[in-house]
Amino acid sequence: MSTPDYKSLPVTVDKPIPVVYDLGNLSVFDSNVLDRNDLDSSNAKREEHIRAITRDNTQLLINQLLSLPIKTTTDAAGGTSGQSANMALLRLPEGTTELPREKPLPKAKAPTKWEKFAAKKGIKSKEKGGKMVFDEASGEWVPKWGYKGNNKKLDSQWLVEVDDKVQNTANELIDPRSLNRQERLKLIKKNERQQKKNARGM
Repeated sequence: MSTPDYKSLPVTVDKPIPVVYDLGNLSVFDSNVLDRNDLDSSNAKREEHIRAITRDNTQLLINQLLSLPIKTTTDAAGGTSGQSANMALLRLPEGTTELPREKPLPKAKAPTKWEKFAAKKGIKSKEKGGKMVFDEASGEWVPKWGYKGNNKKLDSQWLVEVDDKVQNTANELIDPRSLNRQERLKLIKKNERQQKKNARGM
């Protein structure tokens, strides 16, 4: 079938089984049965049959595209040729066919030494909750630790509840506020000792 013959064909195409469209991906899925003899490599008209099927399905796709709302840009002279630059625009719907990935899945990163050690020892990472916490007394967000941190709130309280565990013990008369400061200093010194120990082991 020559090129002029295509131009003379009607724009309406009838199929025994209606085709399925995916306009978002500019695709037509034709489930109509094909004649094996027409597509046999020994058939001299094989290419002609393939072109005819392709032409019909392309015509069906174009008919569907032209049924979508069309917007035309305003007239304007574009480029150095002075030709009109107005265009017809079609907004395609979202595609319905899942397409394969363009690139292969990324390879999993090898675990670090710490991750291997943590998995071996059953250590779970702590969830990060942020550095700030809301102080209901002041109505402001304050740091959890450090300067004006929420952990130092006990130091400035005029009234402190004594833990039941220290009743009738030697620590019963110790000010919990000073004990709190002492615990922080002990923790700091403990961390420093651990850092020095880790540095010697490396």
